[in-house]
Amino acid sequence: MIAAEGVSLFIVDDDPSVRTSLTRLLRAEGVEPLCFATAEEFLDHLPAVNGPSCALLDIGLPGKSGLELHGRMQAVRPEIAVVFLTGHGDVPGAVTSMKRGAVDFLLKPVEAATLLAALSRAIDRARLAWSDKSAKRDIALNYGSLTPREREVLTHVIAGKRNKVIAAEIGTTEKTVKVHRGRIMEKMRVRSVADLVRAADKLGIKPTPSPPRGRTQ
Repeated sequence: MIAAEGVSLFIVDDDPSVRTSLTRLLRAEGVEPLCFATAEEFLDHLPAVNGPSCALLDIGLPGKSGLELHGRMQAVRPEIAVVFLTGHGDVPGAVTSMKRGAVDFLLKPVEAATLLAALSRAIDRARLAWSDKSAKRDIALNYGSLTPREREVLTHVIAGKRNKVIAAEIGTTEKTVKVHRGRIMEKMRVRSVADLVRAADKLGIKPTPSPPRGRTQ
């Protein structure tokens, strides 16, 4: 049995017999997938998708191909894990899909054990990606609660500077910097500078280096 609790699973394939056989296989594993015949149908459903998710995508879809669909998903919902299925050995497509971050590329007809193994990897990746996305969202909300001055001080703190140095560089007192630092740690919900550095890194916030000697403002 694949451990898919709490993970949404989607099948996008224009062949009704494939959708039926995959659905039966997954139901036997305790998973109830949602099926779509075209990329457009799935894209219409995509805004409603919430939580860790993975998708089985056919490469040769009518309209938008599976690769085009994956490209769109990467742009708007990159945390959804993807396993590609194809009825022919599309080597260039396989290379493209793997470069874009697909979990696997399987040739139809695929053995049940092979498919379930790929889905298990996709489910693991989906959970991790969703966890990372949720953590980043929470960090962004915390960061949004900082004042402009606190955000400025934060960039100095993550550079590893002491309060006295920060005070000299931004033109305030050491006591004021200490107050800002405490509020930053509280609002960002971190216990150490190392935690703060990791949080800032997730948001792409860069530390402010010290100016060359003699140019401290």
